[in-house]
Amino acid sequence: MSDHSTAQAGTPRGLEEVAPDVYVLRGDLRGGMNIYFLRGPDDRIVQYDAGTRSMLRRNRRAARELGGIDRLVLSHAHADHRGTAPNLGPPVFCHADEAEDARSPGPLTRYMDLSLLEVAPVRMLYPLLMRWWDGGSVDIAGTLEEGDTVAGFEVIHFPGHSPGLIGLWRESDRVALVSDTVYVVDSARLKPLPEGEASVPHPAWAWDHRQAKASVRKLAGLKPSVVLSGHGGPISGDDLTRTLLAAADRY
Repeated sequence: MSDHSTAQAGTPRGLEEVAPDVYVLRGDLRGGMNIYFLRGPDDRIVQYDAGTRSMLRRNRRAARELGGIDRLVLSHAHADHRGTAPNLGPPVFCHADEAEDARSPGPLTRYMDLSLLEVAPVRMLYPLLMRWWDGGSVDIAGTLEEGDTVAGFEVIHFPGHSPGLIGLWRESDRVALVSDTVYVVDSARLKPLPEGEASVPHPAWAWDHRQAKASVRKLAGLKPSVVLSGHGGPISGDDLTRTLLAAADRY
C-alpha cells in the first residue's frame, strides 16, 4: 500500500482530522480504539498504531483513500494496538524493546496482573477481549528509538506501560501522539473518565508502573497543547501540565 499518487484531498470518510495532517480512525468497543494517520512533509502517510482485528476492513479502506501507507509505527505490542498490523501490507516499525513481544504469536500477558483489577466482571472479561482484539504475530521490519523522525514528528520513548512504548512529538505546534502513555478512559471499569481528566494506565497492565508514572511526567515536561492517546478523544489546552501531573499521581 504505497501508491501515493492516488492521495485524496480533504478528510477521507470515516476519519477525523484531530490536528493538522493528523487523522484518527475510531473503532471497536464503543469506538474507543484509535488508529492515527500522519501526512508527513514529503506527503507520505504513516500509520501510528493498528487498533484491533475487527478494525481491519475500515483500516484498509482508510489507507486506500489516503493514497497508501508508507509504513506503520506500533507504539507498543499490546493486543488492542497491533490488531490489524499483520494483515495490512506496509512495513512495521517499533522500539527495539518491543520487537520480541510484537512478534509473539498470542496476545501479550507476560507482565500483566489482572488480579489487580477491582471489578470482578471486568477482570474476567479482559482475557476474552484480548483474544478477540489480537491479530497475531507481527513481522517487524525495523526499529525506532528516541530522537528519530517520523512524518515530521520526533520519536519519544515513554516506557512503563510497556518496555518500548513510543510516542510522536511535533514541537512546532506541540502535538503529541502518546498511545497508552496516558488514558482518558477508566480501563478498570470500561468507562470514560470525567471530561478534562486523564490517568496513568492502571497498574494491572504495567511492565513497570513506577516508570509509567515517570513517563507521564516526561510528557508533561514537553508542555503539549494537544495529546492524542490510544483510547478516547484528544486532551487539549494552552497548558496541560496540571492535568498530566495529576494523571501521573493516580493509582
